[in-house]
Amino acid sequence: MQTELKLRIASGVVLAAVALGATWFGGLAFQLLSVLIALLVYYEWSTITGLPERDFQGNAFGWLSLAIIAALILLGYIGYSLPALLITVVIAVVWVSLKKGSWWLPGGIVYAGLTGISLAALRGIDQAGLIATLFVFAVVWGTDILAYFVGRAIGGPKLAPRISPGKTWSGAIGGTISGVLAGTAVFMVYFPLQDLRVPAVALVLSVASQIGDLFESFIKRRFGVKDSSHLIPGHGGVMDRVDGLIFACIATLVLVLVQYVLSEGRQIAFGSVLLGL
Repeated sequence: MQTELKLRIASGVVLAAVALGATWFGGLAFQLLSVLIALLVYYEWSTITGLPERDFQGNAFGWLSLAIIAALILLGYIGYSLPALLITVVIAVVWVSLKKGSWWLPGGIVYAGLTGISLAALRGIDQAGLIATLFVFAVVWGTDILAYFVGRAIGGPKLAPRISPGKTWSGAIGGTISGVLAGTAVFMVYFPLQDLRVPAVALVLSVASQIGDLFESFIKRRFGVKDSSHLIPGHGGVMDRVDGLIFACIATLVLVLVQYVLSEGRQIAFGSVLLGL
């Protein structure tokens, strides 16, 4: 047990160091990280749902879709990646409808594609993107860590017993409070807190993070697997580590797109919008 815990801690430290290092350098380093995570997420999704066996040709198209999105991100055309994702998802839906394939195919393209796009768009290339990424990391990590410890310490009613029997309402509330405080603290390192917009955004992202955790638990329970894979020693798979981050980043993308629409299409920096600058 102690050996497994030590392995889990060591892996966690390495993963955090890689994530923070890529965030600090930004640019191609973070784009590569975003693409790698997206591709590994699709690999695990397709493996869990049995796409290679259910629909080999459809799964091949899924990989092609992720390759196109990855190429756009790495070439710096993130703005074109969302339309490309939409087109590939439509094609996948048509394919599944005509060939009676698996509906997990378009779901996987959406899930993995939005993972890479939202991560890369969040960091961007400016200072605001760096701060915004650290802000989201703080919210997600603060939520995840305290939800675990508060849930273990207090216990109480289960949050979603049919999906994830270990999660409790006490853990969810404790994690949310921690996530809001952690995100707000990161913001206040750089800027004065003038109103409640930043804590409100942190609250939304913390809740989104926990929904992402429950969503992945639902997928694994649906297919009877404990871990999404065994790629990370002591942690399971990539989806097991980034499930909350995925939904938090997607929620961030939605918030920014809403602001973009409200500003009537005015070009605005992703990180600046998130932080209300």
